[in-house]
Amino acid sequence: MLKISETLSIPEQEIILKAIRSQGAGGQNVNKVSTAIHLRFDVNASSMSQLFKQRILNHKDYRITKDGVIIIKAQRFRTQEKNKTDAFDRLKELLKKALTVKKKRKPTKRSKASNEKRLDKKARASKNKALRKTKKITSY
Repeated sequence: MLKISETLSIPEQEIILKAIRSQGAGGQNVNKVSTAIHLRFDVNASSMSQLFKQRILNHKDYRITKDGVIIIKAQRFRTQEKNKTDAFDRLKELLKKALTVKKKRKPTKRSKASNEKRLDKKARASKNKALRKTKKITSY
């Protein structure tokens, strides 16, 4: 059982893990041993409530496919066990992020005093700039 939060947990039977060979440098070991983990979690086929499923599917993330499958490839570490825990941690993080509801921003107004202060500051700057200008002398 993978515990996401106090109210949500996922049975491990719903998560498909597959060991694959890692990419990149690593010597002879990389060609022999399948240490990377390919995690697949089908949101639509899961036992979560419909509300949770909808929130996850609406979350914009490149790891969620159009079919509603979350795909995570973990290959940071050299051992399969560490990569497995890394994949589970990344799945937890993704689901937590998808399920958090952002607070709506309340639009605020400037106070009258702050507005007056701003206008006074602008007026003073304008006067300073006016004093810097050279007066043109016109003679007839």
